[in-house]
Amino acid sequence: MKKIKVIISGGGTGGHIFPAISIANALKAKDPTIEILFVGAEGKMEMEKVPAAGYPIVGLPVRGFERKLTLRNVKVLFNLMKSLKLAKSVVRSFEPDIAVGVGGYASGPLLKIASKFGIPCLLQEQNSYAGVTNKLLAQKAARICVAYDKMDRFFPANRIVKTGNPVRQNLLDPAITREEAARFFGIDPTKKVILVLGGSLGARTINNSIIAQLETIAQRQDLVVIWQAGKLYIENAKAVLAKTPVSNLIVTDFIARMDYAYRLADVVVSRSGASTVSELCILAKPVIFVPSPNVAEDHQTKNAMALVEKEAARIVTDANAPEQMVKHAIELVDDAQACAILGKKIGRLAQPNAASDIADEVLKLVR
Repeated sequence: MKKIKVIISGGGTGGHIFPAISIANALKAKDPTIEILFVGAEGKMEMEKVPAAGYPIVGLPVRGFERKLTLRNVKVLFNLMKSLKLAKSVVRSFEPDIAVGVGGYASGPLLKIASKFGIPCLLQEQNSYAGVTNKLLAQKAARICVAYDKMDRFFPANRIVKTGNPVRQNLLDPAITREEAARFFGIDPTKKVILVLGGSLGARTINNSIIAQLETIAQRQDLVVIWQAGKLYIENAKAVLAKTPVSNLIVTDFIARMDYAYRLADVVVSRSGASTVSELCILAKPVIFVPSPNVAEDHQTKNAMALVEKEAARIVTDANAPEQMVKHAIELVDDAQACAILGKKIGRLAQPNAASDIADEVLKLVR
């Protein structure tokens, strides 16, 4: 029997890459003979994370368009043409049975070429508000896997399957104890923990909001703040803390052991990218979302509000964060009853089998 070949395309941020790797792992679990090739964007995070997960990857020189008129878009257009040509070469040589797009720059050229070659395409739309690329690609897609209701506003209803968003499976290990996680971070396991996340690259407003409230944090020695500042901002964060040390604040660029961080977190403060939202639902964590306003169609606010309207999360706007974010997080961590209610309600929205369900849809289309 012929080996099934799958191309998975997309990336740019951890929010696209980790779900893509989860889908690949789910496919391999169902059929170990499946051959998987990733296609990403040159110089982006996937070029490092995908090989680390054991999969080959090809990089395209594709980049996103600037929203304003600028000469940079000429180069973006040139790189797009180059990427389409390279995508054609990849599809011809690999001969996939199906192409899976998870969002991000690279999924556009690859899926466009795959559909031209008559290869079935499956899209995974993570957000509650569909991205421009996926809306364009949906015209030719055989299946569109979504995480939210009412997505027939964007896609043909007969091709939509609600699967949820895949999450990193290693986050779900029930055997991890609070003591073990506390040892990893070198903190007292009896102290309350606020986990502050700005995504893999970091979030300027979230970081500035922590810096603005260092004194407030320092006054609360009964709790610990674990702060993922992101690789773009880590040097600045360390420089600030060198001048104003805060003993109960741990700063890092990237948290390698998110399973430990989530196990410790009594409250999470985070951007509301789709992947993070799905992880927090599965982990049933009380969360305050600070949506990024600098994303297409303001989709992070829409992701957060889908939970806030169900009283399953709280929200602080980006504009109000420097003044309110830390204050609200401390108020919440001090309110055990509010934490329990939020945790229970967000947990009801979890879809823990997303990667497996998407893998099933991929195999149905192939077979």
